[in-house]
Amino acid sequence: MIVEGRVVIITGAGRGIGRAHALAFAREGAHVVVNDVGAALDGSGSSAGPAQQVVDEIEALGGKAVANTDDVADWAGAERLVTTALERFGRLDVLVNNAGFLRDRMLVNMAEDEWDAVVRVHLKGHFAPLRHAAAYWRGEAKAGRVPDARVINTSSGAGLLGSVGQGNYSAAKAGIAGLTLVAAAEFARYGVTVNAIAPAARTRMTEPTFDMAAPDAGFDAMAPENVPPLVVWLGSRESAAVTGRVFEVDGGRVSLAQGWRHGPVVDKGARWEPAELGPVVGRLLAEAAEPEPVYGSG
Repeated sequence: MIVEGRVVIITGAGRGIGRAHALAFAREGAHVVVNDVGAALDGSGSSAGPAQQVVDEIEALGGKAVANTDDVADWAGAERLVTTALERFGRLDVLVNNAGFLRDRMLVNMAEDEWDAVVRVHLKGHFAPLRHAAAYWRGEAKAGRVPDARVINTSSGAGLLGSVGQGNYSAAKAGIAGLTLVAAAEFARYGVTVNAIAPAARTRMTEPTFDMAAPDAGFDAMAPENVPPLVVWLGSRESAAVTGRVFEVDGGRVSLAQGWRHGPVVDKGARWEPAELGPVVGRLLAEAAEPEPVYGSG
C-alpha cells in the first residue's frame, strides 16, 4: 500500500499502459481519476466506455475511482480534469501524463494536420494538465500546506533517440523530456517532483510498429503491467528526493537515461573563421562518444 490514500490522475487510462497504471495505483491504495477520451488509435471519435470500464474494475477490487472523459489537450478540459480530482477526493497528489496516439509517416510524406495532431495531444496534452495541477499545488504551498506531490510524464525511446517514420511523435516526446526538466526545476519550491518514463510495452499503439507478440509461456517482457511498478513508486512519498530524471522501463529492466550533456570543447578565445572550423569539428567528433542510432535507421 505504498500510495495509500493518495489521489492520482492518470490520463489516457482507458487502455494499455494507462489502464495498467490505474489498476496498479488502485491496488496500492490510491484513489484514481481515470481519464480517457475514448478515441480510436488515430485520435478520432470518443467514448466514455473505456474510462468507465477501468473505474468498474477498480471498484470491483474495492478501490475508489472516478471517470473523466475530457480532452487533456484542451485548456478548459484539462482544468476540468484537475477539478474532478478536487471535487471528488478533496485533493490531488499525483499526475501521471500518459495520453497519446500515433499518426506515423515519413517526414517527406507527412501532412500538416498529422504533425499538429500528434504534437497537440502528446506535448500540449502534457502541458495543460501539468499547468492546472501546478496552479493548485502552488496555491496549497502559499497557504502553508506544502504538497508532497508528484508528476510522472511519458516520453519514449523515440523522443530520446529518434525513430524513423515517427518524426512528429519523436519531436513531441523529446519535447516532453525537456518539459520535464524545466518543470522539475520550477516546481521544486512548491513541494512537487517531476520525472518521466520512456516505456516499451505491447499496446495498440506499438503493435502495428513492432513485433511484440506475447510468449506462449514464461515472463511476458512486453506486458503493459511491467511498466506501472516504477510509476507507482515515483508517485509515492518515498521518491521525494528524485526529480528531473527520465527512466527507461521495459520488461524487468529499469535504466536511467542520460540526456544531452556538455561534451568536448575547443575555445580559441576569439571569433572563428569558417575555413578554420573543419579540423576543429573533426577533433570534437573524434573526442566524443558515438551517438546512439536512431530507431529504424539500421
